[in-house]
Amino acid sequence: MLILVTGRAFASESSAAADAQRAWKAGVACVVITPEQPMWMAGYAARTKPSEGKVHDLNAKALAIEDGAGARLVIVTVDLLGISRAMRDALEAEVGRRYQLPPEALLVSASHTHCGPALWDPAYSVYGDTFYGPSPEQAEQSVQYTRGLQEKLVQLVGRALEDLTVANLSYSHARAGFAMNRRWKMERGYQISPNPGGPVDHAVPVLRIDTPDGKLKAVLFGYACHCTTLSFYEFCGDYAGFAQAYIEELHPGTTALFMSGCAGDQNPYPRGGPRTLDYCKEHGRALANAVETALIPRAQPVAGPLRMALDAAVLEFAEPPARSQLEEQAKSANKYERRHAETLLAELDRTGAIRTTYPYLVQVIEFGDDMTLVALAGEVVVDYSLRLKSELPGRPIWVAACCNDVFGYIPSARVLKEGGYEAGDMMVYTPLPGPFAPSVETLVVGKVHELVDKLRTAKGN
Repeated sequence: MLILVTGRAFASESSAAADAQRAWKAGVACVVITPEQPMWMAGYAARTKPSEGKVHDLNAKALAIEDGAGARLVIVTVDLLGISRAMRDALEAEVGRRYQLPPEALLVSASHTHCGPALWDPAYSVYGDTFYGPSPEQAEQSVQYTRGLQEKLVQLVGRALEDLTVANLSYSHARAGFAMNRRWKMERGYQISPNPGGPVDHAVPVLRIDTPDGKLKAVLFGYACHCTTLSFYEFCGDYAGFAQAYIEELHPGTTALFMSGCAGDQNPYPRGGPRTLDYCKEHGRALANAVETALIPRAQPVAGPLRMALDAAVLEFAEPPARSQLEEQAKSANKYERRHAETLLAELDRTGAIRTTYPYLVQVIEFGDDMTLVALAGEVVVDYSLRLKSELPGRPIWVAACCNDVFGYIPSARVLKEGGYEAGDMMVYTPLPGPFAPSVETLVVGKVHELVDKLRTAKGN
């Protein structure tokens, strides 16, 4: 079902309506979400033990925005690999009940750090507890952490809404260069390896929130790069965590929030090796410097009203494997291939069929005529950002990924045809079949255009 909020003032050309469109309130809140005890970590299948300490705390942050007509938006960012659709749905229901926040007014964005805890989810987990194979005690620990996290996020939203005060919004951008395409063609197909000639999106979009007296209250920024500089056993927000910390150090009292871009096929380089933590800090500093650069020139004022839409594109999977193929795969020496086959066989026994579609969340938020934010679920490859920016001209287009539901990769038609990890090989670490059908890019981009068109058409009603 399509959900729309179209505001209450944008049809009027009166001076009062114009003033209302320029009137904003903003509120922020932050909570530490670092596990108090060692936990299994999310992001790398090769890990063999729980965490061992932390580099710095993981955080969840919320930015609440209210336009002059009273429409509200809350953006929640988390230093985690991702959240599931089930967690998003539970959070959506509870903030709706407690704070009367409609579904389309909630955006949950994960930084996609690979040095955070593994969350528990019975249906749509990425590297979830089922595939890691933890002990019953470790699995229960994940369950309890996830339940506690859900309540923390609900309270976080409430605190950000309570903090709403008069503010000014403006947009700027800069660039950072440490992200590189990671798909390199080798004899055995496309492998994860630095590809300096591959497509990238080095833009660093920045939404700044200032108090009426010009003090920087919050800065929301993004970048299209995997948070995979690190692969050790300490909790850390990776380069995005360091970037947020550096910005907050430079601007005491300011809250910095990060949203991942279309980074599915982008890695930070250099990475790994004995200097990996140094690299991570340097990437964080580079990104913080880009944000600082974007704050120097006069930013473009952003007016209201807020117009928001949330809907699911029904993505199609390729033809699923036959039972005989799955039974053979279930004998594999590779534990992930074996568990994937066992999971699909259990689904086949339980329902009589393997799912053929996936309800893929797409969210569009328009800030008047001054900026459009597109929030996509999953690990989206960079082709989508580049395409949408070219097809939606006339105003800044900010494309974020890992939003609202992180379940696996969204390949473009090009990547799907080329094959490799992002094209479908990664599905072995999820309970989903795969790969997606060739229609995937058309369906995702089509849904974005549909929502943008509806919001912009509604503007004139």
